[in-house]
Amino acid sequence: MRIDKFLKVSRLIRRRTLAKEVADQGRVEINGQIAKASSSVKVGDTIAIQFGQKIVTVKVEMIKNTTKKDEAASMYSLVSEEMLD
Repeated sequence: MRIDKFLKVSRLIRRRTLAKEVADQGRVEINGQIAKASSSVKVGDTIAIQFGQKIVTVKVEMIKNTTKKDEAASMYSLVSEEMLD
């Protein structure tokens, strides 16, 4: 699955267009590599996303094409949240 779609379906980012922009700005990494919006993500991958002054790192637990709001958080597990200086 594309990273921009995963971010939207898992509700880490609300809109796919915003997820695409964030990825294209180089603010998303998959397993330590800077990812483009079209980069593939699979179960077990670690994703780091920079939101302003915060970096959120999650591990992909499952991939679904669609999900309900209350099930979205089960698609990933939070690894860390760190503030930038």
